[in-house]
Amino acid sequence: MGMLQEFKKFAMRGNVIDLAVGVVIGAAFGKIVSSLVDQVIMPPIGLMTGGVDFSHLKWVLKPADPATRTAEVAIQYGAFINTVITFMIIAFVIFLLVKTINRLAPRPEDAPAVQPPEVLLLTEIRDLLKTRP
Repeated sequence: MGMLQEFKKFAMRGNVIDLAVGVVIGAAFGKIVSSLVDQVIMPPIGLMTGGVDFSHLKWVLKPADPATRTAEVAIQYGAFINTVITFMIIAFVIFLLVKTINRLAPRPEDAPAVQPPEVLLLTEIRDLLKTRP
């Protein structure tokens, strides 16, 4: 089998298609959560902290110099704070989603135990031997 045929067989498996759909939906979900954090959650937090806009917080290591055309060197810890909050929201939503799916899915202990055919045969033999005088 040629490499192209192997790749086609691999790409057409259901798991690969499901994974691709999950990645695309995950990327879109990430954008939605980023918008939620940046435009809905962070403004009230900034207001409560005295009007601080976290996305612009930075620690300037070297200011920009227009004379030499050098750019500013800064650690932008405010953007990092926004990213951490975004991650926490995504993690919480995923937690709720998995918890809901686990609640709806049948639990293994709820499903009847399936015994192997050998065990069923031995049980029948045992029951037959009990009925003999």
